[in-house]
Amino acid sequence: MHRSPLNGRGFESFSEDPCLSGILAARIIEGVQSGGSAAVLKHFVANDQETEKRSVDVVISDRALREIYLLPFQLALKYGKPEAVMSSYNKVQGVHCSESKNLLQEILRREWGFDGLIMSDWFGTYSTDAAFAAGLDLEMPGPSLHRSTTAHLALSTGKLQMKDVDAAASNVLRFVQKLSKQEVATQEGRRDFPEDREVNHQLATESIVLLKNDRDVLPLSTDCGSLALLGPNVKNAAACGGGSASLNPYYTTSAYEGIISQIAPGTEVRYEAGVYSHLLLPVLNKNNAINEDGLPGATIEFFHEPYSVPSRIPFDKTTVKETAYQLMDYKHAQNGENFYISMRGTFIPECSGTYEFGLASFGVSNLYIEEKLVIDNSTAQEPGGMFFGSGSKEVRETFEMEQGKTYTFRMEAGSASTSKLLGGMIDLPGGACRLGACLKLDPEEGIRRAVEAANSCKNVIVVAGLNGDYEKEGRDRTTMDMPEGYDALISAVLAVQPSAIIVTQAGTPISMPWRSEAHSMIHSWYGGNESGNALADVIFGKANPSGKLPMTFPDRLENTASFLTFGSDNGKARYDEGIFVGYRYHDAVGRGVAFAFGHGLSYTTFALRDLKVSSEGIQVVIENTGNMSGSEVLQLYISADREISSFKRP
Repeated sequence: MHRSPLNGRGFESFSEDPCLSGILAARIIEGVQSGGSAAVLKHFVANDQETEKRSVDVVISDRALREIYLLPFQLALKYGKPEAVMSSYNKVQGVHCSESKNLLQEILRREWGFDGLIMSDWFGTYSTDAAFAAGLDLEMPGPSLHRSTTAHLALSTGKLQMKDVDAAASNVLRFVQKLSKQEVATQEGRRDFPEDREVNHQLATESIVLLKNDRDVLPLSTDCGSLALLGPNVKNAAACGGGSASLNPYYTTSAYEGIISQIAPGTEVRYEAGVYSHLLLPVLNKNNAINEDGLPGATIEFFHEPYSVPSRIPFDKTTVKETAYQLMDYKHAQNGENFYISMRGTFIPECSGTYEFGLASFGVSNLYIEEKLVIDNSTAQEPGGMFFGSGSKEVRETFEMEQGKTYTFRMEAGSASTSKLLGGMIDLPGGACRLGACLKLDPEEGIRRAVEAANSCKNVIVVAGLNGDYEKEGRDRTTMDMPEGYDALISAVLAVQPSAIIVTQAGTPISMPWRSEAHSMIHSWYGGNESGNALADVIFGKANPSGKLPMTFPDRLENTASFLTFGSDNGKARYDEGIFVGYRYHDAVGRGVAFAFGHGLSYTTFALRDLKVSSEGIQVVIENTGNMSGSEVLQLYISADREISSFKRP
């Protein structure tokens, strides 16, 4: 649930409304299981922050637990019927969820009638007897820490009952039998066909929310004469947030790529990043790196010996599209616990200037550019919290480069066993590494150049927001603000071009102190593979925006119900706001809203007529009264506490 805008994994959640969350989850479960796969509903329950998530105790009233946090699971189970449920890391009312008889046995099994598999989150099983007795069927991942020799010992001492083991084993076997009926492909398949791209495009387009369009600036003509594209998010594809929800996509499209593909030939285009949008330097990718075969990315080789051994011979070789890897389950017949990795390629600078390179790793690592040692992340490693808490901090150094030249880079690293740091929550035996780089910017000069570009062009689009550095598993945000300099950039551009189109990309609410000055605003979330193309469709009117906000965008963090209690207070997360989450709170206090739950404009207009209310439901006719085809989402709310009852796209 969206209890706070600061939740690091808020971008993975549906809404601040339990009904909306539960119904949407049910529909996704239906889709997943229609192909024979088993859907796992997670994280059960009240896993609404990353801060101390494995140990924090959620102190919550029974009413709030039932009406806000359990209800989405209840609806998803009733209408989606998932095969499995995953317990969350945290405690609820003093007991870890994976050990809670009340949650797993009384509510989930007996009250709701769930007869599927209950599994733990990864390394979220903390005991043997207590977890078995509570009804936790499966410890994840394997090999087991609490269900091998420890289970034998617990049985022999009477702390663990055989009936609890039998019950768990029966549920696991039933789960396996259901899935065993499905054929397992001998080779990994692909889902990057035209029909997949079409569906992705439709989903991304329909999710985009038109926040403001006061003077009908939008839609913009593709024959717009001159166009300034401003902000670093213009060229960074906003596909997903960070953490385990983020996978390696087949492809991505940035706002720049989508817009350029649709504008008329001969349009004058100026691009300026203005300011940075990253916490970590962007990884090298298709835009600036090629491997030894001339393809985007880098080449990786694996060795038994470190780089200091001149005659070493690689025992394995692969390529990557981006200069980052996590070897969580890397297997090879010739490798042991200790091995070494060499990642190399050619860097192509976009323009001349000072470039900043950053290297972070789990295991020792060094970076060479043109065979010169630039970064030493081996001699004196410092912890940085990356790679599930196991990695070093990002070590940064600069290198002067010229446009038109190419530069060889080589990263030498060791597996996890070579690390000089203590390990984190999850073991990555093969180690991990991330190499990033970008042109070093002076924010004042960057904003000045962006304003100059805005002044020189008839039309302006600013793309702002967050990315997977800020919204990610393992880390909550500390502020609703965008990265430093973004608000200053937008305000400066609006001062000279009030008609500038402001696009924000984020999975959770962000502060927008300049919103009263902007005439047109779009919120485009993390749109997956087709994010850039979908955004361009909406900007140029190829698609009519129909998305609605599934959460309230507060005007500032201090005006949220959980402002004083989000996070951990001596190991406790106090849900003192009770049921007053999101719009319930703002309705009660009557303030603090920048854009309301359910808000979303269109390029056309709609009228409602012939409203009929009966005990069986409500009927109403929706009429498009404008000049453009469009779609409207009808929202129905019921009292006492104004809860959303249903939603439907006609």
